[in-house]
Amino acid sequence: MDIWQQRQAAHHARVDALVDQHLSRREEGVKHPVADFLFTYYSFRPAQLRRWHPGAGAKVPLTAPHGDWRFYTRGEHSAYVDLPDFLAHRGSSVAFVRDLLVRTADRPAQFGCFGLHEWAMVYRAGRDGIRHTDWPLRLGAAGTDDVVRAHHLKCTHYDAYRFFTKPARSLNLTVLQRDSQVSMEQPGCLHATMDLYKWAYKLTPLLPSELVVDCFELATEVRVLDMEASPYDLRDLGYDPVRIETPTGKAEYTRRQRAFAERGTQLRHALIAAIDHALSAAGPLPSAVHN
Repeated sequence: MDIWQQRQAAHHARVDALVDQHLSRREEGVKHPVADFLFTYYSFRPAQLRRWHPGAGAKVPLTAPHGDWRFYTRGEHSAYVDLPDFLAHRGSSVAFVRDLLVRTADRPAQFGCFGLHEWAMVYRAGRDGIRHTDWPLRLGAAGTDDVVRAHHLKCTHYDAYRFFTKPARSLNLTVLQRDSQVSMEQPGCLHATMDLYKWAYKLTPLLPSELVVDCFELATEVRVLDMEASPYDLRDLGYDPVRIETPTGKAEYTRRQRAFAERGTQLRHALIAAIDHALSAAGPLPSAVHN
């Protein structure tokens, strides 16, 4: 077995272990309030995640299927990512992602939000406004609202903030907007760490698939804390609550948040390095615009 086949087989086995339960639930029509997020909010399908790419600059033999895939070209003896073609279609996205990653990495991590974004998404929402209606609120609607009012909302992540209820948005320390995303994201944020997966798959096949799955694995772990610290009671699914309304819960949340931020920082730098390596011979990128 050639090296590329070994890497592909290892990648397939790794992804299968990560997505098999989701695929089984999907076949049975069973929803999961924690794990489904990785396949609904994020648009990369399991089959796309399973497809192995060596990354820009790497070559596979012509016997590999890659030559028939989008953004690949066939040379005399091998197939590889057609970087000029990829940049012609995705150059502005590459520029935006790199700019966001670099600027986020340069900021100090902030800790002290205590995962209140999930609480702000149901604040004064009423039954019809709650996303996970199959699962009860630990403290009930009134108790949940009391927790939000007793804290300062310090969300820095626009894609969490935009799901706040209208009354909760006015309580946030900062009014967040899409065009300020690059200037606001910071590495302590759970959602900024989960989104490393989004930025990685958006650059497929520029990046090696192993790095994309590294980001996916971290996102799945972060999502667990995200929902354990939420107002929902998910103990029937095996998730013990992180009671962020208490000093003990706040301490646990911050400890785990810091550990995820450290791992996220390592992956963020790995993504930047992989982008720069791929583009080292490609010349300057276009101006960064959101895409």
